[in-house]
Amino acid sequence: MPAIEPAAGGRLPKKIDTVRPTTACQVCSRDARGEWTPLESLPEDVAKLIRANAPDVGEFSMVCTRCADLFTRAKDQIIHDAAVQKDGSHVLSTPLRLDADTRFTGKGVTIAFLDSGFYPHVDLTTPENRIIAYRNLLDEDGDLTTLFEPDVASWHGMMTSVVAAGNGSLSNGFYRGIACGSDVVLVKLARTGRITDENILDGLNWVLRHREKYMIRIVNISAGGDGVASYLHDPLSQAVEECSRAGILVVCAVGNAGHIPGHPVVPPASAPSCIAVGGLDDHNSLNRARRGMYRSSYGPTVDGLQKPEVIASSIWVPAPILPNTPTAAQAELLSLLDAAPDEELYEIIEQHPGAIPRSMPPPIANRTAFVRSSR
Repeated sequence: MPAIEPAAGGRLPKKIDTVRPTTACQVCSRDARGEWTPLESLPEDVAKLIRANAPDVGEFSMVCTRCADLFTRAKDQIIHDAAVQKDGSHVLSTPLRLDADTRFTGKGVTIAFLDSGFYPHVDLTTPENRIIAYRNLLDEDGDLTTLFEPDVASWHGMMTSVVAAGNGSLSNGFYRGIACGSDVVLVKLARTGRITDENILDGLNWVLRHREKYMIRIVNISAGGDGVASYLHDPLSQAVEECSRAGILVVCAVGNAGHIPGHPVVPPASAPSCIAVGGLDDHNSLNRARRGMYRSSYGPTVDGLQKPEVIASSIWVPAPILPNTPTAAQAELLSLLDAAPDEELYEIIEQHPGAIPRSMPPPIANRTAFVRSSR
């Protein structure tokens, strides 16, 4: 049942107290505005999905019409394409948890990503290649070799670009980004995960020089600079302002220093015209009441500006595994085992020597027990 409003004055509850729900939906915590859908009126598989993805709220018999419509539309994709967690709930896709309007896909917009490296993931290259440019600023001739190398430095940039602009090719479109129709420009800034102010400045200057050629309208920077600085004298912040004057929207991660005294916001996120993005932890749930903050940095900045301007999911975000890495091999093996009958488990494991992590228990003939221990 939905949450019950407490009976006034300690009187014994009457029938109306047990049938009238509060205005908030137990699944998404939004005001239902009186528009309720009984779970018993929904197909059994839809009602089961709703219950599985509304953990820790107790028993309930009605949801808001919005949630009922949302899960009804997404049912087939969730059943066939979503990853399942140990508690039976599913790893929700970004469009599903945000109830994104499918009419807006970023088509016709080019986003430039600045990071330590990238990989041409299939969610960006199929059925057509939307990577319209790649530039490695560490190589003067613009060699493309580093784009295809499974370097650990490429993992972060691959994730950010696919989370934002991937079309979900590997999941039949389920784990797609909000800007799944946009073109992307990938700019490699460094050899490792350490990115300096100078690296980011070089990337922004490259974008400014090539903005018309590739029609770049947005720049994503999921990295922070060296330290606190005023935008009045900081070259990196001034480059952000120049991008803004040129009609380029610069979006930056605000940083992960919210647990540090002073929770500093550094360039480029501290620039006035930058849209700084903070972190949200939604606990992989549509329940708005469960949302909390991630350990994001926050203002005021040294110039007295309040940052970040917006917050977005920073954990539980479905993101791809870098191909041709040990982690990718382990994931492929687990997927094979999950789909295989019990009698084939040992044979499959023997065909993949070294792929099983040391922390994994020895194989068990019982399929259910093995899969549960492996996830």
